[in-house]
Amino acid sequence: MKAEDAAAIAAMEAEIFSCPWSEKSFLEAVKDKNACYLKAELAGKEGNTLAGYCGFWQSFEDADIMNVAVKEGLRGRGIAKSMLEKLMEYGKERGICSYTLEVRESNLPAIHLYEKLGFVQEGIRKNFYDRPKENALIFWKR
Repeated sequence: MKAEDAAAIAAMEAEIFSCPWSEKSFLEAVKDKNACYLKAELAGKEGNTLAGYCGFWQSFEDADIMNVAVKEGLRGRGIAKSMLEKLMEYGKERGICSYTLEVRESNLPAIHLYEKLGFVQEGIRKNFYDRPKENALIFWKR
């Protein structure tokens, strides 16, 4: 992901999440040396189309995975899995040994994906999400 992608990614974020990050937040993340963000695109006749994005923020040998998103009409094609696998490859190169993330407890497709990738639920953050209020499940991959 590059700075020039921030506007399109923020627009997709606003379509998907009830409390989206702003374009400014994505610009800051792209510039942060502790962060790594990827985007997925699909090639088409009229150019590439943004399909999804994800990222992490690194603290020593741990990373917090954030903003995993795939455009609604493109879900179920393995895009999120591919992005996360690539993201963790980059993390390994940076010395990351453990990953954590939060997910809405009602987001069963994401939960199944994380479990398939080797993440294990290790906790709950009560009422973590807003609009609607919902618990977050905390997952780790060590």
